[in-house]
Amino acid sequence: MWADEAALDAAGRRLDEWESAVADRAANAKALSQRVRALTGTASSPDRMVEVTVDATGSLTDLWLDERVRQQSAVRTAQQILATTRAAHADLLRQVTAAASETLGDGDPAAEAVVDSYRRRRDADPGSPNARR
Repeated sequence: MWADEAALDAAGRRLDEWESAVADRAANAKALSQRVRALTGTASSPDRMVEVTVDATGSLTDLWLDERVRQQSAVRTAQQILATTRAAHADLLRQVTAAASETLGDGDPAAEAVVDSYRRRRDADPGSPNARR
């Protein structure tokens, strides 16, 4: 009888530990989700004539152009905007990677999945130099 009770107690403890671990992972995932939603990526062109900000979804939320852009061709300005937007997406990816690592830990499969998701979205951008063609 003691052996059965001891085994039952051990199984109950393992179940409690598993439940606690699942609850902790869920809390960490929620914290990461909230943290990532608040991130923005920002970049400036090397000559500081263009500045771009993207939100956590990668959408352009701010574009600033220096008055000096009037002295160059529209094609050059468009190229700068696109390049700077790609740099802002790279900045966002760096921040997501850091947040995932800090929140879930290096090598965590969920952290890697979140980072891979952002990387795939960035690489799927047809304007990205990393896009698969």
